[in-house]
Amino acid sequence: MPPSSPAPARRARPTRADYRAFVPITSRWSDNDMFGHLNNAAYYSYFDTAVTSWLFSTAPQGERSRMFFVAETGCRYLSEIAYPDKVSVGLRIGHLGTSSVRYEIGVFRNDEEDAAAEGLFVHVHIDPATRRPAPLDEPLRRTLTEICA
Repeated sequence: MPPSSPAPARRARPTRADYRAFVPITSRWSDNDMFGHLNNAAYYSYFDTAVTSWLFSTAPQGERSRMFFVAETGCRYLSEIAYPDKVSVGLRIGHLGTSSVRYEIGVFRNDEEDAAAEGLFVHVHIDPATRRPAPLDEPLRRTLTEICA
């Protein structure tokens, strides 16, 4: 029998200090599942809400016409959250490409310093006419750079 390989080292839990921007999210009763904690699908909704809210808050007044498609998501669950916990979502950008952005996300319960979950969310900027990837414009690129890891 071949020797077993060692288990991979466990990553440290992210903390609030690891993120550059925060978006508050209101947890809802319907976010809980039958086990009494936040359902896994709610985290993905929180990711989308936080990224979109942050983008809207940084866009010039009336400028919300950019189109993004989600290309990839993922989540690592670290501790429970349940309604009526206060939730804040930390954002940082781990990679800024020509047309894509990889957000690294931390989900925080109440005032806790350690993340209850960490995720990734990849957006691809799309040309609305062709629905194909399109380069990020310079004003948006400057804004995104502000929260790069």
